[in-house]
Amino acid sequence: MLLIDSQLTASEVLHIFHRDELYLFLGSSFMTVGLIALGFIAIRRRFDALLFWLGIFAILYGGRLWVQSNFLAMMVPPSNFFFRLIVAQDFLVSIPGFFFFQASGYLGRIGRILTPVFTVLMLSLLVANSLGASVLLLRHINNGVLIVALLILIAQSFLRDRKADTKDFVIIRNGLLIFAAFALWNNIVGAFGFYTRVEPYGFAIFLCCLGYVASRRAVERDQQLNALHKELDVAKRIQLSILPPMFPVSPHFKVVARYVPMTSVAGDFYDFLAVQDGKAGLLIADVSGHGVPAALIASMVKLAATSQKEHAAHPAELLAGMNTTLCGNTQNQFVTAAYVYLDAEAGELRYAAAGHPPMLLIRDGEVTTVEENGIMLALFSHAVYTSIACKLRKGDRIVLYTDGIIEAEDTKEEQFGSERLRALLRECTGFSPDQTADLILARVRAWSVEQDDDLTLLVCDYT
Repeated sequence: MLLIDSQLTASEVLHIFHRDELYLFLGSSFMTVGLIALGFIAIRRRFDALLFWLGIFAILYGGRLWVQSNFLAMMVPPSNFFFRLIVAQDFLVSIPGFFFFQASGYLGRIGRILTPVFTVLMLSLLVANSLGASVLLLRHINNGVLIVALLILIAQSFLRDRKADTKDFVIIRNGLLIFAAFALWNNIVGAFGFYTRVEPYGFAIFLCCLGYVASRRAVERDQQLNALHKELDVAKRIQLSILPPMFPVSPHFKVVARYVPMTSVAGDFYDFLAVQDGKAGLLIADVSGHGVPAALIASMVKLAATSQKEHAAHPAELLAGMNTTLCGNTQNQFVTAAYVYLDAEAGELRYAAAGHPPMLLIRDGEVTTVEENGIMLALFSHAVYTSIACKLRKGDRIVLYTDGIIEAEDTKEEQFGSERLRALLRECTGFSPDQTADLILARVRAWSVEQDDDLTLLVCDYT
């Protein structure tokens, strides 16, 4: 370290700055990389030992380049404290370095023993330095410890089995070996009393290798993400294709459906069965879970329902047949469902459900709950279902929905609930089925902080 005289000319100050310019730049760069690594951990909210120790190592290493620069010494009055602080940097920066090498796996099993030993030695040197021990002796001990550690690191890199090494691993290993070689040279010549500053270049090469690997992986992840988005888009189109088109024009019934998946694909499903001669069957179902697995099972629900069309006039038998078809084929996921059969000629509706939210019947502005629930589908192959029959009058409105409607939560985690839905349906008296369905979805989405479930709704008017 140069001793900076208090009376310096501008040209001398400029000369000192230019001499340290590269090291100050490297120090700032290293600290920035370290802060980015720690910031990445904070954003992910998941601890990563490798990133954590790399971040601390890079910050301390970059800080040491600044603290040990002549440019900083020129601005700080000479003192024993500042001198001891400069010396302490050599011991302190090694500690996260040991933990980083252990977390990276380059020290092998022996690292579990050597890392605590080297850490205790460095902490001892820090304590001895603060107590005023001989700086020359402490630096010789430090050089010796680091030489041993670096030799072990290099030996471990060559002795490990390379058959399973990936391209990324090889790049990082080579960068690490270059840094270790530079650091080894620094400490060997330091042990003989010579001062050299080549080690930061090796550290810069090592960080460049890490940056290259990180960038390449980011590009690969983007490519994989784009491919996944394309696949999800295809899956979304396929799933939409299994949903029925608009309910046919009928002199007896006007039915509208609303389907809002939480993600690209969903586990909710609806279908129209027995649409003929003043008769209609409305089915709604909800698969447990979300995303692609639930969507695949929803496709199976479609097949199960289609296979039971012969029982369309008998809700209990239809659900029982669907349950038999689904059992053992849903990977332990279950399905709730509700089915209503409407017969305009007989003026009757028949309803059955399997663990599903109850159907709502709106008549003369009053909302009645219609419930006849059995066990959820796909749990027990011999489950029994029953149905209920009600009179059907002109002007009646029937609403089927999935639990995402009533379980939507606001900022206080209060659910939208059945009572609010009933009040909203009373408010919609006189509205068309389209207007009613749109208003319900608008109110639910305004109520919830974020959509955390699929939303499906069927509104049917008996005209």
